[in-house]
Amino acid sequence: MPYGLITTPTEKLARPFGDRISKESISQQAYAAIRASLMRSRLRPGQKLVARQVAAELGISVTPVRESLLRLVSENALALDERGTVMVPELDFARSIEIRDLRILLEGDGAARAASLVTEADIAALAATHERYLKTEGSKDFAAALEENENFHFGLCRLARSPVLFSIVQNLWIQFGPVLSYLYDGRSKPFHGQTHGHVLVLDALRRRDPEMARKAIGDDILIGGSALLDKLPKTGV
Repeated sequence: MPYGLITTPTEKLARPFGDRISKESISQQAYAAIRASLMRSRLRPGQKLVARQVAAELGISVTPVRESLLRLVSENALALDERGTVMVPELDFARSIEIRDLRILLEGDGAARAASLVTEADIAALAATHERYLKTEGSKDFAAALEENENFHFGLCRLARSPVLFSIVQNLWIQFGPVLSYLYDGRSKPFHGQTHGHVLVLDALRRRDPEMARKAIGDDILIGGSALLDKLPKTGV
C-alpha cells in the first residue's frame, strides 16, 4: 500500500507532508518575494524585470512569476513600458512628495498609537533593530542597512496594533522603496551630524508620549526624504 495512505474507515487520509502545494501558493510566494524586493530597495527605479530571469533566480517556473509581475502592475507597484516590458517605475518629484506626506501622516498616527500601547520589551526589540541598522550602515553594508531601516519603521507600525494602517503603509513602501536606494550613492549619509530620527522615536516611546512619537517619526521621514528629492525628475509639479 502506498506510503501515507494507511487508514481506517473512520480516519481521515493522512498527509505526512502537510497540504499539497498549489499553483496559487507558488504564485503568492513569488508575489511576496518581488514585493519585498521593492520595499527593501533591492530593485532600482528603471530596472527591467524579465519574467524568465526572475523565475530562474527564484527557482520556479515562469508562469507564477509572470502572474505576480502583472498583479504588481495592476497595483501600480510596477509599470509596463511601450514594448510591454515590466519595469520598476521612475517616481517623479510630485508623486514622491505625495507618498512622503502620506507616510508622515500614517506612520505618525501609528507611532502615536504605539506610544500608548508599547511595552518595555517592545522598546528593547526596536532599539536592537536600530543598533543593527547603525552597525550595517557603519560597515557600508547598505543593502542590509536599508532592510534594517524598513524593519524599524514596520516594527514601529506593528506596535500600533492596527492591521489596516499597517497594510496601507506597506503599500506606500512598495511604491517608494526603490528610490530609497539613492540614500547611499556616495554622498553624505542621512542624519549626518544630527541625532538620528530613530533615536528620537525611541525616546518618545520610553516617555509614552504620543505626540512626541508622531513628530519624531515624521521628522525622520522628512529628513531622510529630503536627501532623495533633489535626485528625482522635477516632472509633475
